[in-house]
Amino acid sequence: MDEKKKMNSMKSYVSTLMLSTALVGGSLILAPIAVPFTSIAHAQSSQVLISKVLFNGNARLKVPVLEATVDSQTGGVVNDNTIQNDIDALKAAYRAKGRNAVNINARIVSLPSGRANVVFDIDEGDKSKISAVNFTGNNAYSAYRLSDVVSTHKTNLLSWLRNDDIYDARRIENDKQLLTQYYVNRGYADFQVISTDVDFVEADNSYIITFNVDEGVRYKFGDIRIESSIEGVDGENVSRLIKTESQDTYNARDVRKSMIAMTEKLSGEGHSFAEVTPRGDRNFDDNTISLTYYIDEGAKAYVDSIEVEGNTRTRDYVIRREFDISEGDAYNKALIANAKDRLEKLGYFKSVKITTRPGSAEDRVIIVVNVEDQPTGELSLGGGYSSSGGALATVSFSEKNFLGRGQHLKLSGSFGQDDRKYEFSFTEPFFLGRRLAAGFDIYRTTSEANSTSSFDRSSFGGKLRVTAPITDDLKASVYYSYDETEIKAGEGVVLTDLSVATQASIGTWVTSSVGGSLVYNTLDNTKLPREGLYARASFQYAGVGGDANYFKATTRASYYHILHEDADLIGMVSIGAGHIESIGDNLRHIDNFFQGSEAVRGFAASGIGPRDLTTGEALGGTTYYNATAELQFPLYGLPRSFGLRGAVFVEAGTLTGNEYSGAVSNATSATFNDDTIRASVGASIIWDSPFGALRADYAHAFSKTSYDKIQEFNFGISSKF
Repeated sequence: MDEKKKMNSMKSYVSTLMLSTALVGGSLILAPIAVPFTSIAHAQSSQVLISKVLFNGNARLKVPVLEATVDSQTGGVVNDNTIQNDIDALKAAYRAKGRNAVNINARIVSLPSGRANVVFDIDEGDKSKISAVNFTGNNAYSAYRLSDVVSTHKTNLLSWLRNDDIYDARRIENDKQLLTQYYVNRGYADFQVISTDVDFVEADNSYIITFNVDEGVRYKFGDIRIESSIEGVDGENVSRLIKTESQDTYNARDVRKSMIAMTEKLSGEGHSFAEVTPRGDRNFDDNTISLTYYIDEGAKAYVDSIEVEGNTRTRDYVIRREFDISEGDAYNKALIANAKDRLEKLGYFKSVKITTRPGSAEDRVIIVVNVEDQPTGELSLGGGYSSSGGALATVSFSEKNFLGRGQHLKLSGSFGQDDRKYEFSFTEPFFLGRRLAAGFDIYRTTSEANSTSSFDRSSFGGKLRVTAPITDDLKASVYYSYDETEIKAGEGVVLTDLSVATQASIGTWVTSSVGGSLVYNTLDNTKLPREGLYARASFQYAGVGGDANYFKATTRASYYHILHEDADLIGMVSIGAGHIESIGDNLRHIDNFFQGSEAVRGFAASGIGPRDLTTGEALGGTTYYNATAELQFPLYGLPRSFGLRGAVFVEAGTLTGNEYSGAVSNATSATFNDDTIRASVGASIIWDSPFGALRADYAHAFSKTSYDKIQEFNFGISSKF
């Protein structure tokens, strides 16, 4: 088409696509003019095609994110309604990042051959802040305590790490649910959020958010009964599954758990449509709620399909497999509720919503699962220092939803002055399509001679493991492990200068073993628990080939309890013990337990227990036990969103008993081995950081022996179970 015909075909929108002339350096230049979006309304009938969609001024959101947000695409048709919708969508995307002052304009840049570029000019503006999160109507719990319940927080110095100071209407709705759950699980069955006021202060580009609540009164459980209308179903058979007890504080979570447990049992016994409905009868005179669990035959409805929406990263099958029902099965509300609980516990999603809609027939329903993915990677950093071992740094990266497949991946390393350790772990939580967590671990460790050890040690090994759930709270694991360890004298060390135990262990040793464990876990939060019990019992038998031949057993239990709800005081007690018994030959000292700060803070690694005083080497022990009592509290005066807490603790324990292999077993008199109780008292700072739960401990050992190794300060990952 020549230029004249081309110009004729453009007459219908000549006011939109104009050409300008400019004399530059003596030459006449024809150039397209950028036309404001508001002037293209008459261009629609001409079917102007989009050559490119461009973005100017964007820094906080990258081009691929913006391109995925708009509907205008290369090759599409310029459409004013679509572009206006794109502007609205882009603004919403920026508001989700806290950029509520964003300003976006669209313009069309005409090109030859009936084509044009769509350009979005973006002024991102400053980030909107949250200047205050207020609560009215709260009497039972302070605003300071409630601010830790909601996910929306006042802007502070650490907000850039957490992104929790962004006003988002969806987040506010979620906060209302969090407040409701918090109250109804603590006796306030009539609690409601009356309204939420959101005030935007244009002068400083900030929001003031106010939750107006009505707490109501606090109830206790009254009488608890079960009534069944299903023939052959006796309520007494499921009564042991009830977690609510008369005169206990009303707890909606326990009511829900009771309902789900009874429904699952009835379903497993062939009553697929059995429904357990809790109904409460309030007594306003003594503030009790008498509860009756009604077991009825529900409507016979079947699952038509399970549809998954909103997941941008997690695969559909990862979500579907958390359901105990599938297409064609009987529809059961309690099993759906249980699936929702499981999905939320995965930690993959910001929110999980399950709704239903009519299916292909009257007795068919479609289950709709709507989720919102969240980051699942975690970087953890830690460190410490001891007078014997020097500085120690640890770093680990974990991903619990690898490639959206629900697989767990962890890579970690620790680096000390004389020690190195590298570890890689992988877990498939649904092995062979069943709820079996199968995985493996591979590690490599090296330890050089230092002031407390005259030998070098290097180990390489791995483990194959499978974990199966017995109940929602109890899990059993079995494993096979292989370890190859080399012990040799340190550089410049004469063999005869080593302890008798070390001399007997020089060489390369293979340990081939099988083992297992039972774990009972009712903690409300594994990172920073407030309530619940974590108990673990494990055993190991070494003798499946290799050079070692022993039986080892360990156990540990940690119990958390809220001592004062509003002050958020948490008490924790923990006990642990272990014993190793040789089978046949005496133990090598490298097979023994080595204890230090992990058992009693205030002591260095391998800082307690039998020790050769001539060389200073820790010899390990065959039996240990320890106990901890700790009080945790918020650091008052600091914003709760900092995630900082304090703790004070007292710990005690000991490590004793030893056996050495070889003919020189008892040839030394320079070995100390007693059952002295070591004890310490200290204080901690705990930080629920974006990199994981970290803590710094300072401990003073007030009961010790002269040959123990002390380490008063320690910094690392927060865990005592």
